[in-house]
Amino acid sequence: MTRDDALKQLSHLARERAFGRHVGSHLLIQAGLDALVAGVESPSLAMLAGLLRSEEPEASELFDRVLDELGLLFRPPADPRAAKWAAASWIAGQIADGSLDPATGTHLIWSDIAYDLGYPEELEPLVHCAHRLDHWEESWGVSLERLSRDAVEAARQFLGKHSATEAGD
Repeated sequence: MTRDDALKQLSHLARERAFGRHVGSHLLIQAGLDALVAGVESPSLAMLAGLLRSEEPEASELFDRVLDELGLLFRPPADPRAAKWAAASWIAGQIADGSLDPATGTHLIWSDIAYDLGYPEELEPLVHCAHRLDHWEESWGVSLERLSRDAVEAARQFLGKHSATEAGD
């Protein structure tokens, strides 16, 4: 793992936690260890990476301290709706860049975001992809790979429209 990969992993976990997803202490400690081995420097990083199983309850606080020291601390928008939109953009970005499986990502948008936002029109293509990927059958005459590519394209289109909307605000 390179230094950049380690920083990306820390940033990813920071966003996962900020958007309300559970991230186990063992993953925070492992990310700290990975970062330390990759040459990332931070006053609290060695303490995080060296936590023992019995010290896991301290991982969350140390992880946040490491993020702060590295300038990676992420806080979603305070407004719950804005936070949901930010999460949708983040997940769509991961689908688009290939770092998140399209079926998993569209399902997260469908189940964790679209419902809470009242199924807005902007998310409909991603929700549609989630339904198709969740319920795919070989008899449809379309491959699962094609549906995955459609989900990636829907994510890219959402990002393009959502970015343009934000720029106009």
